[in-house]
Amino acid sequence: MSGGGLQFTTGRAAPLRGRVRVPGDKSVSHRAIMFASLADGVSRITGFLEGEDTRATAAVFRALGVRIDAPNDGERIVHGVGIDGLRGTDAALDCGNAGTAMRLLAGLLAAQPFDSTLIGDASLSKRPMRRVIEPLARMGAIIDSTDGLPPLCIRGGQRLHGIDYTLPVASAQVKSALLLAGLYAEGETTVREPHPTRDYTESMLRQFGIAIDYAPGIATLRGGQRLRASDVNVPADFSSAAFFLVAASIVPGSDLVLEAVGMNPRRTGLLATLRDMGADIAVEREAVQGGEVVADLRVRHAPLHGIEVPVERVPDMIDEFPALFVAAALADGPTVVRGAAELRVKESDRLATMSTALRTLGARIDETPDGATLHGGTALTGGHVHAHGDHRIAMSAAIAGQLASAPVWIDDCDNVATSFPGFVALTSSIGFSLSQNRPA
Repeated sequence: MSGGGLQFTTGRAAPLRGRVRVPGDKSVSHRAIMFASLADGVSRITGFLEGEDTRATAAVFRALGVRIDAPNDGERIVHGVGIDGLRGTDAALDCGNAGTAMRLLAGLLAAQPFDSTLIGDASLSKRPMRRVIEPLARMGAIIDSTDGLPPLCIRGGQRLHGIDYTLPVASAQVKSALLLAGLYAEGETTVREPHPTRDYTESMLRQFGIAIDYAPGIATLRGGQRLRASDVNVPADFSSAAFFLVAASIVPGSDLVLEAVGMNPRRTGLLATLRDMGADIAVEREAVQGGEVVADLRVRHAPLHGIEVPVERVPDMIDEFPALFVAAALADGPTVVRGAAELRVKESDRLATMSTALRTLGARIDETPDGATLHGGTALTGGHVHAHGDHRIAMSAAIAGQLASAPVWIDDCDNVATSFPGFVALTSSIGFSLSQNRPA
């Protein structure tokens, strides 16, 4: 029986063929809205992701007094108010399902002269925020929560000071929150990471005129700087492209081109991993777009074999593990994942949720505290899968269903719209057998 909400239903895929452009990068879209709002002057954003998460971020900044125009889909014109121009509101600021928005806003709002309250949906309200609250408190912030969970009640008027902080767990979101707070803090703020994470914040701050020193695993900036307006061209989201990289690799006869995908080296760990497994993925037409390297990715079906995923690569593919699990379940031989405990505190416990989903479809998986061993080579069957409100689980299960011997029903898929609006229509246009409905 259905778990309620939007349900996906799969069948056997045809060979996946054609050229597609997946939606704009969610991480870049969030940050572009934030930095453009804080800048002096008017910024234009193109390629903006029209997802619920990124629209929530834009709505928060509108509530804080920023004029944001949307003349066309994928386009925003942001009339920046300057680093000291945000205006407080008595209304709670709703981040929806966007963990990125809540964590980054915690750093930004901790430095404002007014009080703020950050709330989210039921899923976000279960996600731990202590990892960002504690280092911000060391900077002088006061943020109240319920045992480290949202809502976050942020007290304004605090005097922040820079810190030199080593993250206990690599997190681009926490790093970004501290750097945003550091823009307002006295002195320098340095953030160190146990493993390098994506550097979108550092790169974009520099694009907006901030003097910031960074290298893999470390970033330093001084407080008191102002941002200047800059136009941002958002690349196609690698995390969204990941579902197609896996699908075309496993569906026989596939030959698919993904256009203008962002190739930030801190995001493309899945590409290297799939190639290690035997995937046929070519990088074509590389170019620089808005300070980021983009490229077309041509992927053709190829037999895959299991590997041990290098631990040092895990931070560079943390959002792509649900899709990787599908590839691993169908590969020849075992695939071993370690060092991925971060997956347990995403929109769902992705190690548990994805392992359960694939076991339901006949895969063999041994789950561990920080990873899993997937014993590949088992034919997938049909069945009911629950996505637990996690967009990446829903889309990964939809990929698995393309090779299942019977239909797969995937419940609780509403949140796919947070990162990939139009997922069903786009996948169906290239050969997926996928439909959606709302069961009574």
